[in-house]
Amino acid sequence: MLLVSTDNGPTLKHWSDELGVSYPLLSDFSQRKASKDYGVLIEERGIASRATFVIDTEGRITHIEEGGDAVDPTGALTACSRK
Repeated sequence: MLLVSTDNGPTLKHWSDELGVSYPLLSDFSQRKASKDYGVLIEERGIASRATFVIDTEGRITHIEEGGDAVDPTGALTACSRK
């Protein structure tokens, strides 16, 4: 699991420590390239809409959760457990 956010590094460090996150948090703050490439960047606000992408070992997107559903990891975990 990996999280990419438009938040800056210090903000991500704060939330990682606060929530006890055990996976990498990467900042897309400076260029927002990942957010733009995945089609979730809201350019006029400089933020990304919430989305969770499940990507297989060959780099293909196999599942997307958007909006409020992206906050709850259940959908992504279910998608990961499918064969």
